[in-house]
Amino acid sequence: MTQTRNFSIVAHIDHGKSTLADRLIQQAGLVSDRDFRDQLLDDMDIERERGITIKSNTVSLPYQASDGQLYELNLIDTPGHVDFTYEVSRALAACEGVLLLIDAAQGVEAQTLAHLYSALEHELEIIPVINKIDLPAADIDMVREQIERDLGLDPEQAVLCSAKTGQGVEEVLTAIIERIPAPGQAVDQPLAALVFDAHYDSFRGTVVSIRVVAGQLERKQTIRFMSNQSTHPVEEIGRFRLKREPANRLQAGNVGYLLAGIKTVSDVNIGDTITLDERPAAAALPGFKKVKPVVFSSIYPISNDDYPGLVDALEKYKLNDAALEYQKDTSTALGQGFRCGFLGLLHLEIVQERLEREFNQSIIMTMPSVRYRFNLKDGRQEIVDNPAHFPDPMYIESSEEPYIRTTIMMPDRYMGTVMQLCMDRRGDNSRFTYPVPGRIELNFDIPLAEVIFDFYDRLKSVTQGYGSFDYELIGYRQSELIKLDILVNGEPVDALATMIHHARARQRALQICERLKEEIPRQMFKIAIQGAIGSTIVARTNISAFRKDVTAKCYGGDISRKRKLLEKQKKGKKRMKMVGQVQIPQSAFVAILKTDRE
Repeated sequence: MTQTRNFSIVAHIDHGKSTLADRLIQQAGLVSDRDFRDQLLDDMDIERERGITIKSNTVSLPYQASDGQLYELNLIDTPGHVDFTYEVSRALAACEGVLLLIDAAQGVEAQTLAHLYSALEHELEIIPVINKIDLPAADIDMVREQIERDLGLDPEQAVLCSAKTGQGVEEVLTAIIERIPAPGQAVDQPLAALVFDAHYDSFRGTVVSIRVVAGQLERKQTIRFMSNQSTHPVEEIGRFRLKREPANRLQAGNVGYLLAGIKTVSDVNIGDTITLDERPAAAALPGFKKVKPVVFSSIYPISNDDYPGLVDALEKYKLNDAALEYQKDTSTALGQGFRCGFLGLLHLEIVQERLEREFNQSIIMTMPSVRYRFNLKDGRQEIVDNPAHFPDPMYIESSEEPYIRTTIMMPDRYMGTVMQLCMDRRGDNSRFTYPVPGRIELNFDIPLAEVIFDFYDRLKSVTQGYGSFDYELIGYRQSELIKLDILVNGEPVDALATMIHHARARQRALQICERLKEEIPRQMFKIAIQGAIGSTIVARTNISAFRKDVTAKCYGGDISRKRKLLEKQKKGKKRMKMVGQVQIPQSAFVAILKTDRE
C-alpha cells in the first residue's frame, strides 16, 4: 500500500485536465505513440466532439520513480463544467489528494474555487499546478499571487507545467508521489468498498467501479450490497488500465472494478457500500450528497410503440448518471412519457443526445421549466414544476420563483454589454470587484428561469468566448407568475404550455406563435395559432388555407354566380375547420427550444 497513490485532477472548464491526463498516461507507457489520440479517457463520441469531459473516468498508471521504486497511481479524471460538479464530488470520495489545475493565462476562476472547497470538505491533500506555461499570454507571477490571495495555498508549492508540450510533467508525477499520502492500512478488517460509478455492458451486465476502503476482495467470494442486502458471487475483479485488466485481488486503498453478473440495473446504487456476505462490515460508508435537479422537462417517444424501449433505456442510463431523476408523465398531445429533472441545460442536452445515440431512442422534449412555489389562500404551499399542475389563479395568494447568484469573470472591456444582458434577464443587486488588473468579477441575482434557455450562449457571444459563468442557488423570491397556453385551431396543446413571469408572457407567446407558423404544414382550412393567459388572447398568428380557384370556369356573366361559388367554398372550409385535426410535427417542438439567433 505504501506504493499506491489515489488522486484526481480538478479545474475550471478548459484549463487542460484531459490533456494533462493524456501526458501522464503517455509518461507511464500505457499507450504507444502509434495508438495515441487526444482525450484518451473521454471515450464517448459526444465528449470528443464537444471537447468536454462529461463522465469522470479512471485509469491505473504504473510509474517507476527516480529511486527505482515502482508506484501504482490511480488517476480519476473529472469534468470541469458547473452542471457536472456531482461527478467531481463522487471522484473525490475515492481519493487522498487532488491536482488543482490553474490556467497560466486565465488565472483562478469560478469553478477553481468551487473544486477547492469540495477538496477541503473531503480533507484531501491539494497540489496547485499552473498549466499552459507555454502560452504567450501566460502570467505566472499573477497566478501565484492569486493562489495565495484567493485560494489561501502556498504559491511556492505550485508545480509549473505545460500539458500540451509535456514540459514539467515529470515534476507533477514526483509531487504526486511525495506529497499525496498513501492510503491507510486496513487490510485485516472486514471488507468495505465504496461504489463511486457504474455502467452497463450488454455482454457482462453491470460493471461497478469501486474504491476499497478496508479489507480485501478476491474472485469467487460472495458480496453483499448494504443498501438493499442483495448478494452476488464475484465473477471478475480488476484494475482500470486503458481497458479493463483482470486481477486476483483488490485490497484496501485500491481502485478497480468488479463484475458479478448483476443483470438488473436497480440492484446497484451509486454511493452504496459493498461488503462480504460471510463477514460483513459493521456500518456502511458515508455515501454522497443527493443532488437536487433544478431544470425540469418531459421526455416522450415519437411513436407510442417505442415507450417500453424508452423505459429500458432510462433505467440503464440512470446507472451511469446518478443525477438524473424521472417519473411517469402523460400528455394528451404526446401520449405516455417521463417528467425528468436535470442539473442544468447542458445536462439536459447531454441526456437527450446520449439517449438518441447510445440507446437509439427517438424522443421529443418539452420546454424546460424550473420549480416554482405557490402560496394558496387556504394556507397550503404547492411546489410545481409542470405547467399541467398550475393551481387555479383564484386560489393563489402569492407565487415565488428560484433565484441564483451568478459569478461572471471576464476582461473589463465587456462590462457594459454583460451588465445589459443581465438587466434584460431581470437581474438585480449587482456587485463587481477587480480580482486582478484588467479582469472583472460581476455578481448578479437573476431568476433561474431566465438563465436556463440561452443565457450561457449569449454570454459567450458578447464576451467573444472570454466570459466564464458559475452560479449558486440562493432561494426563492416573490414573483408574478402566470401560465401561458398555446392554442392551435382553438385546442390547447399541453406540451407547449409554460409558466412564465407576466412581463415576459406576450413576447414569449409571439415568439412561439411565429415558430409554429413556420413549422406546421398548411391545411385545407385556415389555422389560428394563439397564445392565451386564462381566457385572454395575448398573441395570434394565422396559417392560411390552401385554396382552389373555384371561379376559374366562370367567364363573364353575372357577378352573383361567382359570389355563390365563393360562398359555397367558404362554408365548406368552415365545416372542415370544425372537424379538422392539426398534427403538430416533431420539428415544431424542437424549433421552439431554439433561440432567435439560431
